[in-house]
Amino acid sequence: MMPASRDLPLPLVILCLVLIRGYSPLPTTGVTGTDPMGPQRPRGSLTEALMLASDDYSIYEDTVTTILPNRVSPNKGTLNKCDYNSCRESQIPCAELRASTGCLCPGFTLHNVAPEAPEVKSVSWNGSEVVIHWCAPHSVVTGYIVTIGGQERQKFGMDKRSGGVGNIDNISEVCVLAVNDAGTSGTSCKMYQSNSSHNSLTLTAGLIGGALGFLLLLLLAVLLWRHKRQRKQQASISMHDTAETQ
Repeated sequence: MMPASRDLPLPLVILCLVLIRGYSPLPTTGVTGTDPMGPQRPRGSLTEALMLASDDYSIYEDTVTTILPNRVSPNKGTLNKCDYNSCRESQIPCAELRASTGCLCPGFTLHNVAPEAPEVKSVSWNGSEVVIHWCAPHSVVTGYIVTIGGQERQKFGMDKRSGGVGNIDNISEVCVLAVNDAGTSGTSCKMYQSNSSHNSLTLTAGLIGGALGFLLLLLLAVLLWRHKRQRKQQASISMHDTAETQ
């Protein structure tokens, strides 16, 4: 066999060696500082995601969302403030808006805590009665009570933000307080001056103004009369002097 192999042409021997080398597995070389027996990093990791091309958004977003998920509402929308206005009449409670849309509500005290005081915005006369306007507190409320001069005058439902309280005959403190099953709130108040008081003040001011005007006219009349009297005296004296010279 050896003499036969020596008789083979050299190019043929090289070709055989190349073919044998191609079918043999090449040895793998480990990377310095790594454990070849340790767990391998899976494809799709954060490092690999950050190294993706800039136009490959889908895989990148999936990777980042898994690590730092955004807060979303139950209907997959971004959380926003609820369309809630504490001064709006017949306003839907913010808790109901949050339950239906997943929006954000301001901080509310619980139902087992007495509510905070509402805020009185205005007390005015609308032509037939006194009307009070207020804003709801950030509390669970089942109703409102309006007092005038410390005496209860009217009750209103939880969805009301204004109401008529009849006529007020004099200057009084008008207050509103919120109630729930745990108790009542403090009061929020404004002073109200009745129309009769306004009318009496207007009448008094008119009388004083009229009296002053009358006195002014009387003074002018007296001054005019004195001026005319002086002119008549001067005219008579001048005529007397003229007659004596003649």
